[in-house]
Amino acid sequence: MRVLLIEDDAALCEAVALHLKKEGYQTDICDNGEDAVYFIEKHTQDVIVLDRMLPGKDGLSILNDVRSRGITTPVIMVTALNGINDRIDGLDGGADDYLVKPFAMDELLARIRALLRRPRNMKNTSLLTYRDITLDTSIYTLSKGDKEISLSKREGAFLEFLLLNKENIVTREQILNRVWGLNTFVEDGNIDNYISFLRRRLRALDTAVCIRTIHGIGYRLEYPCHA
Repeated sequence: MRVLLIEDDAALCEAVALHLKKEGYQTDICDNGEDAVYFIEKHTQDVIVLDRMLPGKDGLSILNDVRSRGITTPVIMVTALNGINDRIDGLDGGADDYLVKPFAMDELLARIRALLRRPRNMKNTSLLTYRDITLDTSIYTLSKGDKEISLSKREGAFLEFLLLNKENIVTREQILNRVWGLNTFVEDGNIDNYISFLRRRLRALDTAVCIRTIHGIGYRLEYPCHA
């Protein structure tokens, strides 16, 4: 499960991120409102932990913006504002839960687990389809018709990101942030290796779907590949 932590207090952000990672959550962090909106639009999270008071764009504005774009990712709003009207504003603004600072880390973890247990009011998003291929993101199997192959966890996450952005260019930086995680050191050649792995998987299925290299920028999923 992937959690996006949006918090401008560096010490608090580091402490919370450390606990989340210890619990097994892939954790991305952001410290300002403008970057947060961009990151939410370009990436997929399971839960967002959102500070209300942020530089550039406050948490309520981020929440309103995200919900207006049809993004339904569960959001826990975290704030030092503990008045009843503050909580009402947050919940009416689209937050799924509201946690007042200072808070116990165990309580935040419990609230995240509770949100993850909720059924999502949307179609089954575990299946991503593009043209004649389908990726089951729950078990990372890639199929075309009656042909099916299993992918590694990293291959599956990589292809999932490409499918979510099908026919759009994704940069190498975006790939590193989404598949390996923010603030993670990864040798540049790793991306090239996984692109090679995924191209072999696609060829094995005999599909015209392909991963095109956009030189100097990144990659794009296409059907069929253009020279």
